[in-house]
Amino acid sequence: MPASRAVLKPALFAGWQKLSTRIVGLLLGFLAVALLVIGSTLLLSWQLEGSAAAINVAGSLRMDSYRLAMLAGRLDTPAGRADPAAAGELGAQLKRIDATLELLQRGDPQRPLFLPPTSVIRGVFGEVRQQWRGELAPRAGALLARDPPPAAEVRAVQQLGERFVLRVDQLVQHIEHDSEGRTFWLRASQLLLLALALFGTVSIIYLLFNMIVSPVTRLQAGIERMREQDLSVRLPVDSSDEFGALARGFNQMADKLQDSYANLEQRVHTKTAELEQQNRELALLYDSAAFLQQPQSAEAMCDGFLNRISDYFSADGGSVRILDPNRGNLHMLVHHGISEKLVETERCLKVGECLCGEAVVSKLAVIHDLRRMDRGHTLQCHREGFATISIFHIFAQRQHLGFFNLHFRTTTEFSAAQTALLETLGQLLGTAIENQRLQGRDRELAISEERNLVAQGLHDSIAQGLNFLNLQVQMLEQSLKSGRVDEVESIVPALRAGVEESYQDVRELLHNFRTRLQEGNLVSSLETVVDKFRRQSGIAVDIEADSDGAPFPREHQLQLLFIVQEALSNVRKHASARQVWLRLTDGEDFDLSIRDDGHGFDPLRLDTKDGAHVGLTIMRERAQRIGARLDVTSAPGAGTDVRVHLGRAQRRAA
Repeated sequence: MPASRAVLKPALFAGWQKLSTRIVGLLLGFLAVALLVIGSTLLLSWQLEGSAAAINVAGSLRMDSYRLAMLAGRLDTPAGRADPAAAGELGAQLKRIDATLELLQRGDPQRPLFLPPTSVIRGVFGEVRQQWRGELAPRAGALLARDPPPAAEVRAVQQLGERFVLRVDQLVQHIEHDSEGRTFWLRASQLLLLALALFGTVSIIYLLFNMIVSPVTRLQAGIERMREQDLSVRLPVDSSDEFGALARGFNQMADKLQDSYANLEQRVHTKTAELEQQNRELALLYDSAAFLQQPQSAEAMCDGFLNRISDYFSADGGSVRILDPNRGNLHMLVHHGISEKLVETERCLKVGECLCGEAVVSKLAVIHDLRRMDRGHTLQCHREGFATISIFHIFAQRQHLGFFNLHFRTTTEFSAAQTALLETLGQLLGTAIENQRLQGRDRELAISEERNLVAQGLHDSIAQGLNFLNLQVQMLEQSLKSGRVDEVESIVPALRAGVEESYQDVRELLHNFRTRLQEGNLVSSLETVVDKFRRQSGIAVDIEADSDGAPFPREHQLQLLFIVQEALSNVRKHASARQVWLRLTDGEDFDLSIRDDGHGFDPLRLDTKDGAHVGLTIMRERAQRIGARLDVTSAPGAGTDVRVHLGRAQRRAA
């Protein structure tokens, strides 16, 4: 228990130190005293009101006693018979006096009415009741039982009534005396309440001024001096409340400001140097990123990269090596500032050889101080005068592509920021090298796919024509050997027509292969193709285009243009059509339709042929390359309708 009190006292003391706690405590204290005084005043007023009512009721006993004596006297008549009316009134008067005494005994809080709770008044009231019930009431009641009552009994009752009135007067005097005392205390409590109000107001003003106004004034004066750059100002800490904490915080702020102003020039210089260093790093990053995005060879890209970082870090030499993961070789792609002997020695390293090969195994940036290494004197780079060799790796998508070196003839250390910068530059170089490789693979794939389409086009047109010509030549040879001149005359026109058709096919293929998108949009390029088709074939073409969608990439536009060319070529060769309708709807979805009124064909019979129709296959492959769907609808004698649909989920904007 003593230990808990020892812990509780500091906690209470600390709580009382708070300004809010003290203000609330003082206000609650004043409120409690005021409520106590007001409560006592109200209690005294209520008691005085009850005493006044008791005085009135007790005073009425005197009148009732006089009336009782008068009614008793009326019972003694000269006729020798009691007056019945007086007897009735006497009985009622007895009951009234009993009720009055009972009321004084019980009291009535609602009026209010009660006797003051003092022993003297209670004793006198007891005597009054005893005198009434023991003497006066029985003697007066006995008069009602006798007719006529004796005159001696009537006078005795009147005498007892006079003594009862004297006792009642004594009770009333005691009550009045008690009321005078309570009135005095009521006035005293009212004066006390007035004094308390004056004292509380003055005390609260003083306390508020002492606890709030004065500290705020000192704090305001300190802020004004601080505004005038008087950094030596300090506030006195003379309390442990919130204003004391504010004063301590103000002093701490003043100390820091004074220290900051004292060291401001040095800090500005330091921050300026840091910003300049960061700007140089950002400039190097931006310059390197912009350079690596330019189309160039791998050697030129690595050479420019090495020159930039060598100039930035003032390196005396450096190199970039590319990893051959299949053979485990490290090939030196470019170098700078190192001797030809060192280049020949380390042009091709194995993973794990020398310091550079060992760094490839760990795949961590390494900085070697050759002067502190036990075997540093055995290394060629150390013998050539280099003191520090740094190795930073080239990564692309977590794939290790190689590393680059920086050689220094003096001992050089790298900060964490510089190491992070070089690692970031290594990732930039790796991404550029990997992008260059991917672009090469994309070009190879595009060339391969285009060659496949060219081969299919040649097979569909030139190869079939040449096969027909070969058969006609064989027939011509047999006819000549047999001397059948009439067959020769029929074969020669077929040969001429076949050669002409093959020549036209070659011209058309060359035109399609040389097709390029004109400046503008897809609709303008389609109109150019349609105009040329009209001139060459003489077939009427009705074109209608509604293009409100996002622009296509140029690759997609070119594939769509090739599909239209192939469809028009099929119309010219096979359809024998008089009219072609081309409809283009480009909204959220893309739809393209090429419909003719030619003789059409049976798609089922076409699919059963060996190798199908190469032209349709080429169109489907081109549609698949852009994620579109190609549908061909045809029937004998009903023309052909080629539709290309590209949904909103598959299309992408340029």
